[in-house]
Amino acid sequence: MDQSSQSGHRYRTELCIPPEHPCLPGHFPGQPLVPGVLLLEHVATALRTWRGQRLARIVETKFMAPLLPGEVAELELVEKSGRIRFEILRESQLLARGIVEGAA
Repeated sequence: MDQSSQSGHRYRTELCIPPEHPCLPGHFPGQPLVPGVLLLEHVATALRTWRGQRLARIVETKFMAPLLPGEVAELELVEKSGRIRFEILRESQLLARGIVEGAA
């Protein structure tokens, strides 16, 4: 599911990790959670789609709440003062946030 939008200094896209994803059985067997590294992979993909840049550095990141397999979340990248901030939300609940840097 990829519904994305962009405008100048902002990019948004939906993400949903299917329950069949190969990383899930090893990430808390019996009660799978989407690993943070997989969420960061989606941040990297969004940055590449939005800016044509690769993810060069994660300046900071914080995971606040888990994303469960099959749940839909929104990923938003925003450029402010030359920095790229991201947030991942499920409805209005903040799941993760951080700052990343891109490179050509």
